[in-house]
Amino acid sequence: MIEYEHFVRMTQDASLQADARALFNQLCAYKYSYHFTWMGRPIIQFPQDMVAMQELVWQVRPELIIETGIAHGGSLVYYASLLEMMQLDGAKVVGIDIDIRPHNRAAIEAHPMMKRLHLIEGSSIAPEVVAQVQALATGKRTLVVLDSNHTHEHVLAELEAYAPLTSVGSYCVVMDTVVEDMPAEFFPDRPWGPGDNPKTAVHAWLPQHPEFVIDKEVDAKLALTVAPDGYLKRLR
Repeated sequence: MIEYEHFVRMTQDASLQADARALFNQLCAYKYSYHFTWMGRPIIQFPQDMVAMQELVWQVRPELIIETGIAHGGSLVYYASLLEMMQLDGAKVVGIDIDIRPHNRAAIEAHPMMKRLHLIEGSSIAPEVVAQVQALATGKRTLVVLDSNHTHEHVLAELEAYAPLTSVGSYCVVMDTVVEDMPAEFFPDRPWGPGDNPKTAVHAWLPQHPEFVIDKEVDAKLALTVAPDGYLKRLR
């Protein structure tokens, strides 16, 4: 049995929260998220967030999962394997990336979970790509994961395009909101950083979209997460 009061106590423990933030930054210095694979493909995620995503997928039982950002395809394979284990007939994962590198595409297409995957190469915010995904999502119970370009402007455009596809009771999960809480020197060669990142986009977008709320319970129980304030639940 999950004891929810422990989550609240964790959030109120200032020492624990400071230690968790320090540990997170220390782990990132060693490229911690690159240490793991799922069914043979690099997943580039914190394990804690993948456990949380498993809980959401089981709860929502989506017919379609949309993920922007493919990289090596590990998280696509992860979501596809959950749908396979849940025996959700016809359920698919759509992966979108501006550049699916040939060696990654070959490995993904050769994977046993490819039967549940649909790959789209192109910018996630290009009108023709958005139109393709909208057509695939029509009439389907949908869960969305945004994890591509992490600039404020790009994530804001992704939220406008894909959050409306999220089914009521499901989630639009915005990854790497943690960038806002990390030292600027962690991003010397990136166009994003503190002040310009997924969390700033979420906080700019939410006031105009009261149909979504931040599920603070997910943040509270994870302690270590790449997506603080990023687990957005659609209420209506």
